[in-house]
Amino acid sequence: MRILISLPWPPPRTRSDGLFADKQSSIESQGNTVRALKAANAEKATVDEAIEKLNALKLDKSVMEKQLQAAVNGNGPDGSINKEAFRQAVIYRGVAGLYDYGPPGCAVKSNVLSFWRQHFVLEENMLEVDCPCVTPEAVLKASGHVDKFTDLMVKDEKTGTCYRADHLLKDFCNEKIQKDLSISAEKAAELKHVLAMLDDLSAEELGAKIKEYGITAPDTKNPLSDPYPFNLMFQTSIGPSGLSPGYMRPETAQGIFAFRNEISPRQGLLRVREFTLAEIEHFVDPDKSLPNLQRKSSLGEAVSKGIVNNETLGYFIGRVYLFLTRLGIDKDRLRFRQHLAKEMAHYAADCWDAEIESSYGWIECVGIADRSAYDLHAHTEKSGVPLVAHEKFSEPKEVEKLVIAPVKKELGLAFKGNQKKVVEALEAMNEKEALDMKASLETKGVVEFYVCTLGENVTIKKNMVSISKEKKKEHQRTFTPSVIEPSFGIGRIIYCLYEHSFYMRPSKAGDEQLNVFRFPPLVAPIKCTVFPLVQNQQYENVAKIISKSLTAAGISHKIDITGTSIGKRYARTDELGVPFAITVDSISSVTIRERDSKDQIRVDVEAAATVMKSVTDGHRTWTDVWASFPHHSSGSAED
Repeated sequence: MRILISLPWPPPRTRSDGLFADKQSSIESQGNTVRALKAANAEKATVDEAIEKLNALKLDKSVMEKQLQAAVNGNGPDGSINKEAFRQAVIYRGVAGLYDYGPPGCAVKSNVLSFWRQHFVLEENMLEVDCPCVTPEAVLKASGHVDKFTDLMVKDEKTGTCYRADHLLKDFCNEKIQKDLSISAEKAAELKHVLAMLDDLSAEELGAKIKEYGITAPDTKNPLSDPYPFNLMFQTSIGPSGLSPGYMRPETAQGIFAFRNEISPRQGLLRVREFTLAEIEHFVDPDKSLPNLQRKSSLGEAVSKGIVNNETLGYFIGRVYLFLTRLGIDKDRLRFRQHLAKEMAHYAADCWDAEIESSYGWIECVGIADRSAYDLHAHTEKSGVPLVAHEKFSEPKEVEKLVIAPVKKELGLAFKGNQKKVVEALEAMNEKEALDMKASLETKGVVEFYVCTLGENVTIKKNMVSISKEKKKEHQRTFTPSVIEPSFGIGRIIYCLYEHSFYMRPSKAGDEQLNVFRFPPLVAPIKCTVFPLVQNQQYENVAKIISKSLTAAGISHKIDITGTSIGKRYARTDELGVPFAITVDSISSVTIRERDSKDQIRVDVEAAATVMKSVTDGHRTWTDVWASFPHHSSGSAED
């Protein structure tokens, strides 16, 4: 396997990003100047002049924000939209955290999942499993989710309303930095540091900050409780007795649906209580090497420098990049961010998020985690069934094996009920740890040994364990595979795709702005429409013949014989993101119009479905088709 792309590492700062950051820096600098003048009791005229300059900078920033927002929403140069108006047009009403997909959204989602299967399952020779939504507690206890799948929550002490603790602290810091001119430069720097370290704060640290800053419930201004962990899984019981606890599955491991009992859902499709995940469990040799990884690529270089933990993880970062950009995600608004140490999931050796920029900011849409052998070790321990792989050698190999033999009788006398945990910890030592222990026991007779399952050090004596290296011939190698897990939030990807694909362009008369989704044919809800130019029985018959051919070719399409003007029919389908329109204006040939360029070609009736099949399947581009067929122009087509 090879990576055939070169990713920016880190992603380059765009010119608009740089200008906006410079403007923000100027505002902060001028704000510090205003505060310093006030603190020094400067003359009123001097202070007023500094404030006037600050307000002018803020006005410039506001204009720039609107321009950048238009870019984020994918608008063309001739129009912009209000982000809330856009969201209301695409996502409306409903209970927070629970949404239905309408027909176009359902089709887009189906196409995204279909391409995910093509790109990963088929091209990577993967196998799929279908899992129940309800999972017994024992499974999620073994995986660590019962104990650790939590967010920190606070409650309004009078009404009981719940809030995400980190969200409240984040909102407070941003509000103070952006709008409060009375805070000192030192305080502003402190708040920025809190934002940078937000994911690293413990419950105690988070609670201390909330109290220090006097943060109260947003709606009532009532005092808040101390933060405490809230498990995000929906709990249920299996069977009529209620004695067999279970949970709605919080993560999929290749199933489809997942559920999280979010504390305070917001941001539309970006944080919901029931959602679709597309998840891969890629089992791999623990060395995780790929012999053909291109070291000259930015990803290969990142692996070589140790920025990315291993070659297989780097490979999947590249595959995710290709998947997202082929869907239609703007590559200039896509980045990969490594998790901080405390942010890392309890099972991860390394983890990277594919983050996509939207009007909500940078949104995590794909997590790519190196889970090491955590899962298989945990399930082996709970089930008693060894989950291992075998590599057979072409010829027997003489290998030197590390043998760790705990003396259970002596350990039992010393540790009694904790004997099992001490034995497991000794047997789990890697070679360096074991040989260091052996050397210490031989020189000192005792060694302090940390047992993670007990959370404390214990004293190991020389008579409690035997550690040696033995030479023996082996015909095969047995090992517990590691797991690389890319996990895709399909709803989040789709929402970002909506924003990246949406723009507005003026009608031909220039009296209105028309909405357009520039969906690639790959994910468009409908691939093409078929229009008779005017109401004419012969044209309608040709349209029905073409429709039948498109159906036989498996191309989703709509036929429209309503008689509405052709310009209005084009506008309606542009708003749905339909990439191509076939217009029947004779009985022998038709025109095919491409949505974004509005260019048209002329093809024979018999060839229309074949041309559509080649371009919607990705075998040919519109540029190829444009170069292969006669061009057509019509002065009235866009009226």
